Amino acid sequence: MNLIDEINKVHNQIKAKNFKEAIERCNKLIKKFPNNSYLCNLAGLACQQSQNIKASINYFQRSIEIDSKNLSAKNNLANSLKVIGKFDISEKIYLEILKDDPNHVKCLNNYGNLKQQINDYEQSIKLYKKALNIEPNNIVILMSLAGSYHSIGKIDETTKIVDTILKINPLIMSAHKLKSSIIQYNENHSHLSEMINLSKKKDLSDEQNIDINFAIGKAHEDSNNYEEAFKSLKIANNLKNKIVKFDINDQKKLFNSLKDSFDNINFNNQVENYDPTKIIFICGMPRSGTTLVEQIIASHTRVTGAGELVYLQQSVRNNFMSKDIIKKNLVHEDIHAERAKMSKDYFDLLKLHNINTDFITDKAPQNFRWLGFIRIFFPGSKIIHCKRNPRDICLSLYKNSFASQDMNWSYSETNIAAYYNLYSDLMNFWNEKFGNEIYEMSYEKLVSHKKLETENLLSFLELDHEETCFEHHKNVKTPIKTVSVSQARKPIYSSSVNKNEFYKNNLNHMFSLLE
Repeated sequence: MNLIDEINKVHNQIKAKNFKEAIERCNKLIKKFPNNSYLCNLAGLACQQSQNIKASINYFQRSIEIDSKNLSAKNNLANSLKVIGKFDISEKIYLEILKDDPNHVKCLNNYGNLKQQINDYEQSIKLYKKALNIEPNNIVILMSLAGSYHSIGKIDETTKIVDTILKINPLIMSAHKLKSSIIQYNENHSHLSEMINLSKKKDLSDEQNIDINFAIGKAHEDSNNYEEAFKSLKIANNLKNKIVKFDINDQKKLFNSLKDSFDNINFNNQVENYDPTKIIFICGMPRSGTTLVEQIIASHTRVTGAGELVYLQQSVRNNFMSKDIIKKNLVHEDIHAERAKMSKDYFDLLKLHNINTDFITDKAPQNFRWLGFIRIFFPGSKIIHCKRNPRDICLSLYKNSFASQDMNWSYSETNIAAYYNLYSDLMNFWNEKFGNEIYEMSYEKLVSHKKLETENLLSFLELDHEETCFEHHKNVKTPIKTVSVSQARKPIYSSSVNKNEFYKNNLNHMFSLLE
């Protein structure tokens, strides 16, 4: 057996996303070469990319046990720990790597990503710039830096970096996509013509075609050319859906398990809060206006906007789920015992954000799934449910590509409608259980009666009137990492209300499935 040949086969399998085969081949090789640190690291990478994070951690740790100087395995371990919310341990490992090798470019980038995740953009930008001093043409890091600048509203810096990327390689379609989110197009815009020409190249990968077609779709819509916009969006979504291979039945099982698990819960039997900081959970369907609501609230001097935090979902998945469904028996155990650890873990992670205000927002939209847990474990929190015309929500989902794999249902008309119906049914369930604790915020009412709705919102949150909340776009304190980044930095506008009318013929099938 030629080990190098076998390793190359594994690399090719990972590249082709044949992760199961790659892991199986690695395991066979590890049996023959049990003290090979490289093989264990490679198996960990295959697990990591297949989203089997726990298995990846085991392989990386084994790799490091064999060779304590394997910085690549250490970097990969830190990345996996970051995914499951072990930010403190992850940071410690990154610092260890940089102590051994201050110029470890991948580590600098990954450490920058961690800092970005906890909203420490000043440090993330410093780390990216340090990495670029070593590798000035590194596209991955340039994109990371552009993304950071974009999130904090530094549009000129973002544009400059994107243009640098496209000079290095005009086929970086993710850069075109980012550029398209900044530009307000007309049908004669030179960048639109450039993107259309690029999209006609025959040797583009699926990923390249996805990015460029989402970008072209946005540009056509800006130009009020809805038919052409839809054509591009359809290409992008069909390709993306083919890649993700999402099964909506898994979500049906999850939602049913939530209702079954919480059906007989006494929500008045609450645990003690572990921290004086009050959390404002802003949830709803993605694209329902959660970012706008957070920006309004976070403009208040007593509030810190933390954006879309993953801590709650991580805690639920780590403590209460098995095979992607809620374990009913775990939910019904004594809530004053081990289950109380959930809220403590959440607050411990919040400390990484250096919060010095009375309130903090967590606006991960799909936290609507975990409202039962929120009601029990965070009794001092406020819950805001953002509602919007279901057709406008579904259209907006169809128009966008999302970084999170938790959004893999959003690239099929059928799946989007099915997921919306699951969401609607679950929210009806929560409202029956503790609806008086949930504040419903209508997107349409907010954009048409901004002052009144903002006042009502502040009243619910028991916050004093502050003028900054009525001009949120002038006082953006919260970095925005979502596809709403451009819209949320503008004054409230109503042009997106009933936007679905322009696509009613194209998306009639999806709209007809909404219950």
